[in-house]
Amino acid sequence: MLQTTYSTRAILDQMGQKETIFYFDGTWDGVLTAVFDAFEYKRSPLDLRDMPEKQVDIFADMHMVITEKSKADRVEAGLQKKVGKRASIELWHVYLSEQAGSALLVLRMAIRYFSDFGMCNRNYSDHDVLQVKRIVKSVSRERHRMMAFVRFCLLQDDLYFAHVAPDFNVLPLITRHFVERYADQRWLIYDQKRGYGIYYDLKVVNEVRLNDLDAGTLKQKIADKKQEVEIVYAKLWKRYFSAVNITERKNLTLHVQHVPKRYWSLLTEKDEY
Repeated sequence: MLQTTYSTRAILDQMGQKETIFYFDGTWDGVLTAVFDAFEYKRSPLDLRDMPEKQVDIFADMHMVITEKSKADRVEAGLQKKVGKRASIELWHVYLSEQAGSALLVLRMAIRYFSDFGMCNRNYSDHDVLQVKRIVKSVSRERHRMMAFVRFCLLQDDLYFAHVAPDFNVLPLITRHFVERYADQRWLIYDQKRGYGIYYDLKVVNEVRLNDLDAGTLKQKIADKKQEVEIVYAKLWKRYFSAVNITERKNLTLHVQHVPKRYWSLLTEKDEY
């Protein structure tokens, strides 16, 4: 569980006489609605849990957060006005990290931002602020790697497909990059770890989820080895990497540092036909 500094707890304790466990639907709008509810009902959040984790706690009140887009939008607009757009985006990165206690950290930091005077998000001596910065750095690094390491393969229905399994939920962070770079192609980037993907149909991007039958069909198409032209391009790509490689200057340690082995399964140049 992520720790909370004394200054954070002091602000929270002033909001209510008894600490409250918040339950929400797990969404980003749900977290922002929880921030709204904390002020509206003067509740001090002891914890923020998903609905399936609901359980009786005799030492704290319970509050069910009913997600409302209007409340979430008001909180997000308020955060951007209070601490700036960048600080608001940082909280979104923390949420997307999916680390234990990250949603609670977002809730408490948002309360801090609204309650404190000055730009408390720049107080690097504060443990919570440092925690936010650390998580943002990790998520941003994963986002950058996904943009660099995603490799598409052309399926027989003219769909460019790529499968990924990032440590953090970075698909929402890389969508714009791929829309701008591949605006003239239909593509699907599927997160195997989280069971959803982003699909671009030449007009808009939609979130898609594959059932077991769809996933099986897709795997079969990939197993059938794409189109013949795709195999040719893959061989050319691997030949290029082989040609630019200087054996005498090979430094596997440095190579793994920049391209960790957990990404190798995504790279065409690492794949063996």
